[in-house]
Amino acid sequence: MRRLNYRLIFILLLLIGLGIGEIVRELRPSFLRPGLHLFAYVANSGDGTLSVIDLVKLSTISTLPVGARPTGLRAHPTRPEIWGLSSAEGAAWVLDAPSNRIVARVSVPAEPAALDFSPNGSHAYVVSSASDMIYAIDCSTRRIVAHARTGRRPWAVRVTPDGKLVLVSNHDDSTLSVFDAASLSLRAVIRVASQPELIAILPDASKAFITSDASNEVSVVDLKQMVLLVNLVLGGSPNALVLKPDGGELYVISTDAQGLLAINTQTNSVGDFVPLGSSPTAAVLTADAQTLFVVDSSADYVIPVQIDTRETQRTTVQWQWPRVGQSPGACVLTPGGDILLVADSGSSDVAVIRTNIPNPALVTLIPVGSTPRDLAVKIF
Repeated sequence: MRRLNYRLIFILLLLIGLGIGEIVRELRPSFLRPGLHLFAYVANSGDGTLSVIDLVKLSTISTLPVGARPTGLRAHPTRPEIWGLSSAEGAAWVLDAPSNRIVARVSVPAEPAALDFSPNGSHAYVVSSASDMIYAIDCSTRRIVAHARTGRRPWAVRVTPDGKLVLVSNHDDSTLSVFDAASLSLRAVIRVASQPELIAILPDASKAFITSDASNEVSVVDLKQMVLLVNLVLGGSPNALVLKPDGGELYVISTDAQGLLAINTQTNSVGDFVPLGSSPTAAVLTADAQTLFVVDSSADYVIPVQIDTRETQRTTVQWQWPRVGQSPGACVLTPGGDILLVADSGSSDVAVIRTNIPNPALVTLIPVGSTPRDLAVKIF
């Protein structure tokens, strides 16, 4: 009888192990080969920490102090590193992904506000909102190698896809500063719509689109001639910009308009309007440009939009999207598009969603630090 009991226990444990293994294989992203790691990084503005999530094990493996008011979270394009800014402490910091340690801090005076990389990953560009400056950092030595004056209160910084120009939106003097990426010499100052913020650049670096917080407009700038082409009037203040990979359309998410506006980037005109939820605030597009996932911060769910047909959850019955928390905000897709992550600033967790269509599923909610605001994903 005792031998039989041992056999039953052994069989039971074996079945449990096989079941767990099957679940792990099911949740493991299809593109992730054995030996590779897939981590998510969450900047928590409430306690000045960075949470590190293992997306295969679906758990937070580390919470690191990075400094008050972390922002500008970015995955380095070529190195196994995560970069971010501590706005209150005046620093850019670097996390080494394999060792999960902060390996460098670069002093950037007076409230660094935004960060972007050159396409080849050789340099990082950081703007300081309080000192009206831009700094170029060598990513190998982690030292500032150039700096220049911007307009008043620089808001965002973006490098053109060809790596030749650096664009800075200056919130308080309503201008766009254009710098030479190699030297940070000033190439042009272009007046745009009032209080410019977000920047999107076409893949061929021919045009830039800059949002206005005050006038509900998007400014279109010709980067070849260095002139303003037009200010496109929207139905509300733009909250997020998502550019189609081929550059043909630019999607503007507006809480005020309670929807999505599609801009034709060739004709510089506003085309379709897609009504969404009550407070759409952030969005992410799949790599095949078929589905745009839009986060509604007050309705606590994600709205999928079919790009070709402009259909949403309201018109497509089979899309029953799960709720993702109290105040969802920042969102990101894993490289293969298998997993959608949504940070919830109200409940301080991250929703992990499998994007299988037409049957998406909320896998779990992972607790992180206080008030998560920014997300990045890295494979290494």
